[in-house]
Amino acid sequence: MADRRTFNVVILGVGFLFIFTAFTTCGNIEQTVVKSLGNSTFTGSGYHSLGIIYGVFSFSNLLAPMIVTVIGPKITMFLSGLLYSGYIAVFIVPSTWSFYLTSVLIGIGAAMLWTAQGQFLVENSEASTINRNTGMFWALLQCSMLFGNLYIYFDWNGRTEIPDNSRRNIFLSLLVVSILGTLSFLVLRKSHHEEEMLSEEEGQSLLSTRTMYKHRANTAMQDTKSEFKTILRLLKTKTILLLSPCMAYSGLELSFYSGVYGTCIGATAQFAEAAKGLIGISGIVVGIGEIVGGGLFGLLCKNSRFRRTSVVFLGMVAHFVAFYLIFLNIPDDAPTVFETTSLKKPYLTPSVSLALLCSFLLGLGDSCFNTQLYSILGHVYAEESAPAFAIFKFIQSVCAAAAFFYSGYIMLMWQLLLMVVLGFTGTLCFFVVERMQNFSVDIQEF
Repeated sequence: MADRRTFNVVILGVGFLFIFTAFTTCGNIEQTVVKSLGNSTFTGSGYHSLGIIYGVFSFSNLLAPMIVTVIGPKITMFLSGLLYSGYIAVFIVPSTWSFYLTSVLIGIGAAMLWTAQGQFLVENSEASTINRNTGMFWALLQCSMLFGNLYIYFDWNGRTEIPDNSRRNIFLSLLVVSILGTLSFLVLRKSHHEEEMLSEEEGQSLLSTRTMYKHRANTAMQDTKSEFKTILRLLKTKTILLLSPCMAYSGLELSFYSGVYGTCIGATAQFAEAAKGLIGISGIVVGIGEIVGGGLFGLLCKNSRFRRTSVVFLGMVAHFVAFYLIFLNIPDDAPTVFETTSLKKPYLTPSVSLALLCSFLLGLGDSCFNTQLYSILGHVYAEESAPAFAIFKFIQSVCAAAAFFYSGYIMLMWQLLLMVVLGFTGTLCFFVVERMQNFSVDIQEF
């Protein structure tokens, strides 16, 4: 039993590693790829596509649990993987309508994939193994930022333009990787929970398959309604209201490090032939920052309210230092230029080492905020963690979607300033929530 569960967790992690090696690499380079297309009939925007994905994802989360309950997590993850692969495939022969259609589909697929992943991980864990299994899955997932971006570096280093044959080769490779990850879900074995459910349903011989799925759908609908009511109730609580700016900030900086900053580096004319290859290296260094931060603060500093505030403060400092250095090092028009390179000059002579230091700080700061938001929500809403996390992902995704939509129109300076204001407000509100929790614990002890 234990061996089967461990096998399932490892295969789950490997599947996500492959799929997100393809998707995170795609998100990091797609605006640069779109700008370099020689196809005059293609009018899509990588920023708009990512905005659509996160926007659809945020609302699809409300229905995803019902779908997972009806068809099961294994089939749900397989179907979602196919949607991810379809999005990657669009870049091989780009067309505007398929680009935006698959953006909507992958947003739906993402909601189903992550909901199914959470359910499947819990079903294959016990109280004594949940931390180990989560750590194994997380470690495999974080490695997805390394391999695809390394390929981009070797393929694009020294190029000033992205030729069609290079683009096709890259996305064919990413498509193969994504399909392998999708197929790996078929190897997953039934969990003990699934076997109990199936044997229970098989024992009711009078029920037809249609009736069985109808029963599942009705049960799922009732659960969804109940959870939606809980979400509406939690939205009115002081804790969620205070944490909302911090959640919103995590969405803005998510869009910045995952799609905007790489595009800015690639558009910096002063990096010359190294610019395009640096997009891949930047993605790798962001991933290293995520791994370092998540490993140190997510695993070593859990269950400590004092350390939560310290880690969030460190995340804020890391991001603010990165934002200031980016302001000095990257041209102001880098995220908005329609040509492949920027026209303005930054305050400093652009430095590769400074740009990569900022990439590391962005990844480190992101892991600080995310690990501690999960920690405080799990602590405050231990009995209602699923609805609380759903609110977090909803606010984060909506803000990420909004940020992707405005990123192509607003100069870099104003984007950085907006993140500084919201980041400071969010950190301050996080501290207030911690203070409230400490006060309530002191009252109980008294």
